[in-house]
Amino acid sequence: MVVRMKLDLCGVKLSLRQWSHFTVAERNGLIKHPVESLNERAAYRARLLQLIRMQAGEEPKFLPVVNSGVWQKSDTVPDIILETARLFGEQEPTPDQWCSLSPLQRFALIKLTRPGHDNLNFVPAMREFFNTGLRQ
Repeated sequence: MVVRMKLDLCGVKLSLRQWSHFTVAERNGLIKHPVESLNERAAYRARLLQLIRMQAGEEPKFLPVVNSGVWQKSDTVPDIILETARLFGEQEPTPDQWCSLSPLQRFALIKLTRPGHDNLNFVPAMREFFNTGLRQ
């Protein structure tokens, strides 16, 4: 999931088949490479494009770069999270609960609210991240 977050921040699509062509060391490098600053994101993107071309023998595909602000903000629960919790009959997370999550956990929940998907993993993720107890 950490690589998925970094891919979204860098605007690169990576298939499981392409990922499977990377060595363990290359995968670990992608996991550990920071993407906090714009320069780090540019370096990550360049490395990823190189790996896709070299290891998978394909031209990379691109996605719109995602704004990290939604999951980086820990002080306010995003409306989409509140709406999705209500839709599934789950108790809405409190601001304190949202703040207690890591950026990666917040990212995962945001990803699980994407339109056009069943988002069936939203409830299990909510329960896991908040140690259940959110059921109304």
